[in-house]
Amino acid sequence: MTASIALMLILGLFFNYLFTKIKLPGLLGMLILGVLAGPYVLNILDPEILKISADLRKIALIIILLRAGLGISRNDLNKVGSTALKFSCIPGIFEGFTIAFISTKILGFSFIEGGILGFIIAAVSPAVVVPQMLEFMDKKIGTNKGIPTIILAGASIDDVFAITLFSTFLGLYSGNHVNIGIEIFKIPISIILGILFGLIIGLVMVWMFKRYHIRDTKR
Repeated sequence: MTASIALMLILGLFFNYLFTKIKLPGLLGMLILGVLAGPYVLNILDPEILKISADLRKIALIIILLRAGLGISRNDLNKVGSTALKFSCIPGIFEGFTIAFISTKILGFSFIEGGILGFIIAAVSPAVVVPQMLEFMDKKIGTNKGIPTIILAGASIDDVFAITLFSTFLGLYSGNHVNIGIEIFKIPISIILGILFGLIIGLVMVWMFKRYHIRDTKR
């Protein structure tokens, strides 16, 4: 398994570099690599990798969201906070319900099936958005109006709305009794609790680093 992880990392970096050089997204190269190396094409990875793939995806998502959070300046966020909040929910909700309605007319879906499809598509992919916005920040593209900050902050919260509404439609489709009002009420509660837990952990870590000197590499 260790060799497979090393192979994924090395080839992933190579494919990212290769696709960037030919003016294509590096992520596209890594996705193609995953298909080629997987069990349905070349099958060069240890089968045990598939058993821990869910955990690997979760670790990758945590790292991506940490990069997003650490890449946002608090001063910039204060300036565009209200815009980022509106950006986080309004486009995704409109997109999800628009796809749900159109799919009933074009694809013959029920509205519940359309809602499932709509909020799968409406969910923002942090793996795509975060690296691109951080690159824009490095190149000072759109930073005078805080556009990368708006998108970074909005994309993180957008997924909370998309996942909650997707889960609601999925529960309705499977016949489970779902209280839509309660599910929607959970959205701001989950955001507020996430902020509170993050703030508490952050304050504890700041206190710890000030009281006990730790080298930056260990931090």
